[in-house]
Amino acid sequence: MSVPAQAPDRATIKGESSVENKPISEQYDGSQIQVLEGLEAVRKRPGMYIGSTGPQGLHHLVYEIVDNAIDEALAGFCTHIEVELLPDNVVRVRDNGRGIPVDIQPKLGIPAVTVVFTVLHAGGKFGGGGYKVSGGLHGVGASVVNALSTWLEVEVRRDGRCWKQRFEYGKATGDLYDAGPADESGTTVTFAADPAIFETTLYDYETLLTRLREQAFLNAGVRITFTDRRGEEPVSESMCYEGGIKSFVDYIHKRRGVEVLHDEIIYISGEQNGQMAEVAMQYNDTYNELVLSFANNIHTPEGGTHEAGFKAALTRALNDYARKNAILKDSDKNLTGDDVREGLTVVISVKLTDAQFEGQTKAKLGNTEIRSLVDGIVYEKLSYFLEENPAVARTILDKGVGAARAREAARRARELTRRKSALETASLPGKLADCSERDIDLTEIYIVEGDSAGGSAKSGRDRRYQAILPLWGKMLNVEKARLDRVYGNDKLMPVVTALGTGIGSEFDLSKLRYGKVIIMADADVDGSHIRTLLLTFFFRFMRPLIEEGHVYIAQPPLFKVAKGKKVYYAFSDEERDRYIAELTENGGKAEVQRYKGLGEMDPEQLWETTMDPATRTMIRVTMQDAVKADEVFTILMGDKVAPRKEFIEQNAKYVSNLDI
Repeated sequence: MSVPAQAPDRATIKGESSVENKPISEQYDGSQIQVLEGLEAVRKRPGMYIGSTGPQGLHHLVYEIVDNAIDEALAGFCTHIEVELLPDNVVRVRDNGRGIPVDIQPKLGIPAVTVVFTVLHAGGKFGGGGYKVSGGLHGVGASVVNALSTWLEVEVRRDGRCWKQRFEYGKATGDLYDAGPADESGTTVTFAADPAIFETTLYDYETLLTRLREQAFLNAGVRITFTDRRGEEPVSESMCYEGGIKSFVDYIHKRRGVEVLHDEIIYISGEQNGQMAEVAMQYNDTYNELVLSFANNIHTPEGGTHEAGFKAALTRALNDYARKNAILKDSDKNLTGDDVREGLTVVISVKLTDAQFEGQTKAKLGNTEIRSLVDGIVYEKLSYFLEENPAVARTILDKGVGAARAREAARRARELTRRKSALETASLPGKLADCSERDIDLTEIYIVEGDSAGGSAKSGRDRRYQAILPLWGKMLNVEKARLDRVYGNDKLMPVVTALGTGIGSEFDLSKLRYGKVIIMADADVDGSHIRTLLLTFFFRFMRPLIEEGHVYIAQPPLFKVAKGKKVYYAFSDEERDRYIAELTENGGKAEVQRYKGLGEMDPEQLWETTMDPATRTMIRVTMQDAVKADEVFTILMGDKVAPRKEFIEQNAKYVSNLDI
């Protein structure tokens, strides 16, 4: 996913501070210690509780409320969860669980449901017997959502009655009241995120659908209905998967259109001391691994102890089988973890009574005991499966052995490349025009399509901090290639050498030579292809570049509109027409030049329109959802035509300016 980012001017790029110069009192005593009452702390520092105030944090509000409903499903009391996006981006989540308790909470003397929505670290998940396992941990979910909403209404149906209460900016506007009889039990939460807190309050349907579909897979038999009522016609999807995480793996492979190497999805599960783990895995014909891990239904994108246990057991089980059955000879080295995970799609789901996440946004699991549980059951049951299914075992190990050979070939190619560089007078690519600055907070490199545009860029740049690397010809599509084919590739290796980080398992972000890596290609179909090939390469072999926000896409103008000494550059047809109208308001005719390529611009034009930090526009490439990005790259750059055709048909309506 990409978001626009206006390039900094020279003042900002020099690192000037944006902190206000407020006077600091020499006196420091108790009067200066600020105490935030109730939920004021959440509104003061929302990022501490939901990660950010951008789109990711906004969607996190929905996840927190849904997680509470999922906890009811985990406890065995909820079978249907309904999530709705209403006009004005109001969210409503309804479940048919037990309903939040409405009786008086003894310690605080107010109804329990009021406590849940107004007191941090309050809930039924702290050993009070309300839940055995829970995803909505820390007891801050409902209260944080309430604090960050302009208004929130909760409706509880239990014991034959319906109870309601309304809150504004985290504070109750009235007492909990009995709204009449209720035919069923459950909880409904309706809220509107505060636009004063969030950068945007516009929810993305696909982002929420992906998360809710995950929950349906992880909770076999629970139905989740998601409806978007913001448009003229509602869009709705109802999801229920009896096969659980096995259905999840099957869904991923069908969505991507990849060929599986064995028909049966390997499913492993086990339980110990109240902790439960399940794994579903299947190999495909690609060179990429996809490991999805969850703890108490919460996606852990940074992995943790459950992933570590799985990876260790998988590597050990496959190596042991290969040795026992002479697939690996005595002289052969063991397969590495990367070797045995090539082409693997796996979903790992653990349920535990006291999940310990690192950070409020729960990106990584920290429980040490879950590693040994996952390691033990995966090693034991996978070893048994391999013995019982020798044909499947051979297929998996053949792929692993092939990956090991490619890894060894890549090592030899890498060493050859290093020896060659050492023999040359300089190790940097010959066509690289480097900058004089060495501080990566200031430096940037333009990867430019074509020698002609590269020449203009070299002449027009600021040599102090802007480096230029021209590329030419068609580069390797790494979606269809292993690492060994990258080494020695005359289109990609100059990029690797110039950036200085290495690739694959040797990638080291601390060695990056430029703070901004800017792709600058023509505004046409060929230029789009070059950008996509480079982004695929960065995603597959240099992913931290994208994750840490170092990759940008330059936005050259499409038109030059001039009349006399007045000159405008337009980036769209609409902008062009607006400039024409402005210049011809008092008569006369404006000259319009359509740029077909970067090479048509002279150095001064290229600097003014595309490279000058004071005037340029760039897109920063971000990756909020690595799984979705992985899927799109597989579909668009892989071998299979059918899923690519389907993707294009589904997304054609969003395309504008097809020729750019």
